[in-house]
Amino acid sequence: MAKRKTSKPISTGITGLDDILRGGLPPSNLYMLQGAPGAGKTTAALQFLRAGVEAGERCIYVSLSQTAAELESIAISHGWTMEGIRVEELSASDAVSGGADQTIFQTAELRLDETRQAIERAIDEHKPSRLVYDSLLEIRLITGDTPRFRRELIGFKAFLAKRNVVALLLDTQDREGNNGEEVEGIAHGVIRFDKSLEDYGAVRRRIEVSKMRGVPIADGYHDMAIREGEGVVVFPRIVAGSASEDNRPELIKSGVDTLDEMFGGGQESGTITLVIGQSGTGKSTMASLYSTAALERGECVALFLFEERLETFFRRSEGLGMNLRPFYDSGQLIIRDFNPNEISPGEFAQIVQTIVTEDNTRVVVIDSFTGYLNSLPHRDKAVRDIQSLLKYLARAGVLTMLIVAQHGLLGQNVGIDVDVSFLGDTVLLLRLTEHDGRLRRNITVVKKRHGPHDLDVHELFIQSSGITVVPYNPLPEA
Repeated sequence: MAKRKTSKPISTGITGLDDILRGGLPPSNLYMLQGAPGAGKTTAALQFLRAGVEAGERCIYVSLSQTAAELESIAISHGWTMEGIRVEELSASDAVSGGADQTIFQTAELRLDETRQAIERAIDEHKPSRLVYDSLLEIRLITGDTPRFRRELIGFKAFLAKRNVVALLLDTQDREGNNGEEVEGIAHGVIRFDKSLEDYGAVRRRIEVSKMRGVPIADGYHDMAIREGEGVVVFPRIVAGSASEDNRPELIKSGVDTLDEMFGGGQESGTITLVIGQSGTGKSTMASLYSTAALERGECVALFLFEERLETFFRRSEGLGMNLRPFYDSGQLIIRDFNPNEISPGEFAQIVQTIVTEDNTRVVVIDSFTGYLNSLPHRDKAVRDIQSLLKYLARAGVLTMLIVAQHGLLGQNVGIDVDVSFLGDTVLLLRLTEHDGRLRRNITVVKKRHGPHDLDVHELFIQSSGITVVPYNPLPEA
């Protein structure tokens, strides 16, 4: 058996959870994993033990609620094996040494004693470094009252501590998040899986480390998911301070001189630009324009689509003389196309952070930000989540462009019911005006926190030959 020689944190087998725990679980302690049925507790428990097997440790899964065949089925569904994990299949309601016909006459104390003895015997025989106990619900049922259940749990904790075992105890909660007893104080740490069903869309899963002694955890809720082949995946909230602030602002140009002059020479890296306008004003065209200019400079660009299909984006850009397919094929242009309600704010933030870090991305476009917010059940909370991501991108020296739609063809109301104007360092307003039977596209820089900008209204021409910005000249009266 592999012996631990240091106090190095123990990996949970879930990368995102290890990040929240600042490396993993403190060694040689007892932990509780709580959650409603279907929250992912068993899957996470298997990942915990599989991480132990990969580290050369002996692992045991004590199951009072599931059969070995059921555990094997869960592992197979993710492409895993149970190799290296010993499954000790017991029954807390039947006598361990006797047949089912004899258990009807046994007292609760006798059933509890025999169950405890069988578990302790299996631990002493196998000498594991990691143990999963599934679940406390069965023990709670046969103890019958809180004091006896607490004494049983305290005794089991002392037994494991003498044998240097890291134990993960699974505990089932009801729909209100209650487990019937106050036992969290006994455990060294408590992790909770939260599962909720919104009015529309997929189930939302979250994780909270509600207690962890001696570890400066990233507290609060973090988004999570259960993925085939991956198991439980956790998406820690973005911490803006984790990005480097050594990046000096650089001017990022569009390739259209008159447009750059409106921004005082160009937009600055490490800033957020809101591109606001009605349908047909050229918002997505602005995104394609800046993306093309950055790609031609040799920079990496990331584009996140929440409304437009990938092929539609390519064809629209090509119609304006911007061929972006070669950049996409080479990997210099990274595009992610999302369906509504398929991604949580936490997962989206992690995807963006990973792309920016691994590919040294200089320009990020979210098209449209309106579509992203409208796909989430709680848009007001989503704005707070995205604010942390935007601050991270700013500190990483990235120019971030958020495409924001307005209602109606000629309307002025932003197409979301929450205020997002405070997010932008720069606001580029695109409008349609009608004069004598002709629609004209107007473009104005209405806000720029860093440096001077032109407040004059200009006219925007979008043609197959390219993009042109000229000073606005009112049409003569008829």
